[in-house]
Amino acid sequence: MDVIQIDRLQEKLYKEELPNGLTVYVLPKPGFSKTYATFTTDFGSVDNHFRLDGGKDIRVPDGIAHFLEHKMFEEPEGDIFATFASHGASANAFTGFERTTYLFSATDHVYENLKTLVDFVQHPYFTDQNVEKEKGIIGQEIKMYDDNPDWRSYFGLISAMYQEHPVRIDIAGTVETISHIDKETLYECYKTFYHPSNMILFVVGGVEPEKVFDLVRANQAAKNYEPQGAIERLQPQEPAQVGQKKVVVHLPVSLPKMFFGFKEPSGTPVGEKLVRRELAVKVMLDALLGPSTPLYQSLYDEHLISDSFGHEYNLSPDYAFSIIGGDTPDPDRLLARFRERIEPVLASGISEADFERTRRKRIGSYLRMLNSPEAIANEFTRYRFSGGDLFELLPLYDSLTLDEINGLLREHFDWNRLAVCIVRSEEA
Repeated sequence: MDVIQIDRLQEKLYKEELPNGLTVYVLPKPGFSKTYATFTTDFGSVDNHFRLDGGKDIRVPDGIAHFLEHKMFEEPEGDIFATFASHGASANAFTGFERTTYLFSATDHVYENLKTLVDFVQHPYFTDQNVEKEKGIIGQEIKMYDDNPDWRSYFGLISAMYQEHPVRIDIAGTVETISHIDKETLYECYKTFYHPSNMILFVVGGVEPEKVFDLVRANQAAKNYEPQGAIERLQPQEPAQVGQKKVVVHLPVSLPKMFFGFKEPSGTPVGEKLVRRELAVKVMLDALLGPSTPLYQSLYDEHLISDSFGHEYNLSPDYAFSIIGGDTPDPDRLLARFRERIEPVLASGISEADFERTRRKRIGSYLRMLNSPEAIANEFTRYRFSGGDLFELLPLYDSLTLDEINGLLREHFDWNRLAVCIVRSEEA
């Protein structure tokens, strides 16, 4: 067991890689009554084409990572949620573009719940019958999201940006794609991506590190895992240009919703360079579009945006894009005004004062986030799978420069890589 002293944050992180390849992290929080644990695999919705250890190419139906997440909660004896509830824990799971996470939070019976978490994720139970039943359940979930304006505008924008990369596909897949999922394909994905060497267990809260490691060591030693080679993710070549400049979706909404964003070229760096770029672009977007900025206020004063207006930035080694927008009475006018008012900023750059204020604000948000066990576990794991370290963000924030931010500003807002998705009623 390694002890990593994080002096600047006054934290101690405990780490151990077990013989079967599972990496375990424990961050004790003395005085915290709640403990939060995540068991995460480096497997998400974009992993639909892969090769294990130089073997055959394997293609799987879109939506299988999310489908697998659903099926993991089913045991021969019944639903695993009841087991967590009997020990006072709240359990859940989520699937994203690049990872699937199983989790629980509890204030008591922490070690019993931790054993339950590890055991059920490492005990798949798929049958022809329960797989067919799940298709109907997930099919209804997909149809529900098809009627959700926020969801349709979000994925409508991403699918407009990307032509080939599977990030363009809804995380749950489609009713048609999940119809091709069977128990054999689920087991193949499980065997490939749920090997301990492709997973991270993270525990944060009022726990004793040695007790956690003793439990997990004994638990894993009782299970047999053959060594596994590298997983090669086979992604298609993505063109630099967006697939569609503008997409309009018709849904019965009282006010149109518009998201627009900029697709960055592929070939993003990994590790610390990836994390640095993410921080820098987020500082840039906040300094430009945050609620206290002149651009935001001018759009608000014209009644073109409301407090639903916001932005985000998604970055991975394979793709990167921004998403900007919200509810608006006039999508076309909003976009025209946005472009008109951002051009002078692109020419002059963000000011030193705005840069410094925004950088300090984001540092403050980061430090506050470290009081949330949920945020720590989820963000640490996200950065770890990208080769970064959540606890090394302060030096990166400190070293950001105004020239760097302004360089990214002019690079990111390339109108040739702009895509727009509007959700409006038929009458609008």
